[in-house]
Amino acid sequence: MRLNEATGSSRLARRVLIPLAVAFVAAHAVADDAGQLALTLCSPCHAADGNSVVPMFPKLAGQQPSYIAKQLNDFIAGKRKSDTMAPTLANVKSGDIPALTAHFAAQKQAPGKVENAALATAGRKLFTDGNEATGVPACAGCHLDNGLGNDRYPRIAGQHQAYAIKEMMDFKSGARNNDKGRVMRVVAERLTEEEIKAAAEFMAGM
Repeated sequence: MRLNEATGSSRLARRVLIPLAVAFVAAHAVADDAGQLALTLCSPCHAADGNSVVPMFPKLAGQQPSYIAKQLNDFIAGKRKSDTMAPTLANVKSGDIPALTAHFAAQKQAPGKVENAALATAGRKLFTDGNEATGVPACAGCHLDNGLGNDRYPRIAGQHQAYAIKEMMDFKSGARNNDKGRVMRVVAERLTEEEIKAAAEFMAGM
């Protein structure tokens, strides 16, 4: 009887532990693949850990995963235009995106640096209060007080000034229209170029 019980327990353990082990190995293989893809494909511009040191290329470390996934899919589909990203993603499979997204979202973002304190002060007011006279809402309303964003809106805290300025200007001009009809298009149209620079300066130091 004891022998049968031991045999039954052994079989049960195998039925439970083997699938868990397979899942564990598979998960690590996916993580390794994502890391390798980030190293070979993304690191020249964004760095393997997502902390780009080139001001015109965005930091991806700590970014909201849903936002990264949407932008990658939009680049692949041609909804968001980029002479750099289009050829880079030409051979990326849709199945690679979730792991790649998770890889960058899990990285710790390196802190940004304020280059113009006076501009950052003006940007803080815009970020927290908006501009009631021109109908510009507070940035914090969507991106939260800490700038970390949520499932609907991206993290903007610590982002490079140059990249943030370019994207806001593209929203303003309509050059970036993959989020057509969404809040950022409307907000950017009401921002002055100086307000855009101020907001970017403040966000970089968050």
